[in-house]
Amino acid sequence: MKPTLFVLAAGMGSRYGGLKQLDGLGPGGETIMDYSIYDAVNAGFGKLVFVIRKSFEEEFREKIVRKYEQKIPVELVFQELDMLPEGFTPHPERVKPWGTNHAVMMGKEVIHEPFVVINADDFYGRESFKVLADFLTTLQESENKYCMVGYRVGNTLSESGTVARGVCETDTNGNLTGVVERTQVMRVDGKVSYKDENDHWVAIDDHTPVSMNMWGFTPDYFSYSDESFVTFLNENADNLKAEFFIPLLVNQLIQKGTATVKVLDTPSKWFGVTYADDRPEVVAKLKNLADSGVYPSPLW
Repeated sequence: MKPTLFVLAAGMGSRYGGLKQLDGLGPGGETIMDYSIYDAVNAGFGKLVFVIRKSFEEEFREKIVRKYEQKIPVELVFQELDMLPEGFTPHPERVKPWGTNHAVMMGKEVIHEPFVVINADDFYGRESFKVLADFLTTLQESENKYCMVGYRVGNTLSESGTVARGVCETDTNGNLTGVVERTQVMRVDGKVSYKDENDHWVAIDDHTPVSMNMWGFTPDYFSYSDESFVTFLNENADNLKAEFFIPLLVNQLIQKGTATVKVLDTPSKWFGVTYADDRPEVVAKLKNLADSGVYPSPLW
């Protein structure tokens, strides 16, 4: 059974006003998402699922789905503020979505096989999709065995200043034991470093794994999500900014001993357009990948 690629794209309309950020950054006008889907198809993924907001379904089908549906089966699912378990209603003043794990929950009806979760606007690299596909095809009917791609922190930094990264801690078997969010990470005197609670720079190895929101799950993850989301809402229903993030549930499942999460190493370099200033650098990197023959141009 081929794994599914599940693309989190519900933030698009709200963050950028329509789909303007589906910006042609590649030399043939490709978006970052085009590269992820190209890599996934070549790594052996069998289906594509997007979670989006209902308000831009028409535009999304026209600009995005139409482009891919000849190459791979495509499904759309929707994330809205009022998609809550029975007995819950969103606070009338809430405008912020419920977070990445709520977005994942929207795939429950259409995903029945191992699946990978990615952000729509991050470049992950072909090796990352390959290691995920290889791991997930060994799982098939198993449960409670998940994975994530641990990017080498030195391959995820920005030229423009500090970045926030989820630094992974692992056991001797290479399984995740926790993700610690470090909000300021950069090179200091040539060494990757983060600022600790006492405002001191702490140097870490370039190969230290960090999470870039690239996860591999089996469908049992949906039932854990449903259960945990009820607890989350009971505690946070009136908190207008609280979000149900993937690492929140993953950490719970690890701490309870319910599931293991294998941290898969990748040599891929991650990049994305977080700020407008990042755009020229990303354009240059994609051009270089095409010029060196890593990707064809145009891509499709």
